[in-house]
Amino acid sequence: MSATTPTRELYDRYVIPTYARFELRLARGRGSEVWDEDGRRYLDFGAGIAVTSIGHCHPRVVRVMQEQIATLVHTSNLYFTRPQAVLAERLVRLTCAPGPPRGKVFFCNSGAEANEGLYKLARKFGNEGVPPAPTHTVGELVAACQNRHTVITMHGSFHGRTLAGIAATGQEKVKKGFEPLVEGFVQVEFNNGPALLAAVQEPGTVAVLLEPVQGERGIHSASPDFMRLARELCDRHEMLLMFDEVQCGLGRTGDWCGWKTLAGGALMPDAVSWAKGIAGGFPLGAIWVSDRSVTLKTGATIPLCDLLGPGSHGTTFGGTPLVSAGANEVLAVIEEEGMLENARTLGPHAKAAIEAIGSPLICEVRSVGLMLAFELVPDFAERVPAAKERGPSLFVVDRLHEAGLLTVPSGTHAIRWLPPLNVKRSEIDEAASILARVLGAIAG
Repeated sequence: MSATTPTRELYDRYVIPTYARFELRLARGRGSEVWDEDGRRYLDFGAGIAVTSIGHCHPRVVRVMQEQIATLVHTSNLYFTRPQAVLAERLVRLTCAPGPPRGKVFFCNSGAEANEGLYKLARKFGNEGVPPAPTHTVGELVAACQNRHTVITMHGSFHGRTLAGIAATGQEKVKKGFEPLVEGFVQVEFNNGPALLAAVQEPGTVAVLLEPVQGERGIHSASPDFMRLARELCDRHEMLLMFDEVQCGLGRTGDWCGWKTLAGGALMPDAVSWAKGIAGGFPLGAIWVSDRSVTLKTGATIPLCDLLGPGSHGTTFGGTPLVSAGANEVLAVIEEEGMLENARTLGPHAKAAIEAIGSPLICEVRSVGLMLAFELVPDFAERVPAAKERGPSLFVVDRLHEAGLLTVPSGTHAIRWLPPLNVKRSEIDEAASILARVLGAIAG
């Protein structure tokens, strides 16, 4: 039956409807292009939401994965396998460059799971580490909380859809229907230094978690001063500074580390989460943890990266030989084929191309490397009544699909471009031409 039943009908019958999918049935891809089941071509500027970082079916990755799948696919993490070890070394080296490689990596399967690793790291640090020394407030000695567990996150953030992930996320829409929320998370305004300063002084606070670039919200960057303040406050209060680079990390901004694009390499967090583009489309997440010293309540001193010891965290599938081999090749391709430079060069070109359209329906274009978003005017639905039912961003994305361009909506009024890191200038120009035609037709 399934061989002849239409794809959409199979979904309606057998797939839980957690996604409001677009009416596209994609069948194959190559580079920055995909084709649907009817053979129609689309330019893919969504890249699976920043996942297919070197495009679809890169021949080098295809070859390596074919070789590995015929060699060893899965063993569990009860054993040592070389592809995972080599990938860990590469990630530590890229994170710490140009300095020496320091710290260690844990592998999992997704961005949400990577962030769960950060939450558990923070809890373990707050519960087993020696708390800060007592402080003086208006002449009084104030003792530190002995077991700290509260993590500060940002309004507008997105950290995944696990129960802890939605509690950490600074958007109410993901929390509805899942109360009571996991406790231990508070949100402050993004890029608001005084708000962060007040929050870190609350008893029981153990860490700050932020996205250097808020992607799901529509490409909003942390200011260099805000990230440096977060580092300074975490040092002062003996807290952890953790960066969620699930969307902005590993080349998307034009650097291996998104925060380095914004604030430079002198700033280093205590931990980082990755996923999405790390393996070019294969399910893999990871966290890097620094080797800063931690004094435990037992009196022992260990590196932070050894705090999650045997039995404290784990996953069956994380870092399999198959996916690790693929991720190693993806990162090698980015490094060897000049894709960081491509992101640094063509990101500004793409932003300029959108701005050059001069559409009265766009009020702002934001970008960091090949993370771009254009904001539709606040009164879009009043100007275009046909957009009221779907909402402005979905309405425009639908029209772009009809014209052969895949993009990613962000909220009600923003649309993201997240093309592969090896996108060509001609493809950006083609995407801009499609966007110009579609917006021109909408504006009338």
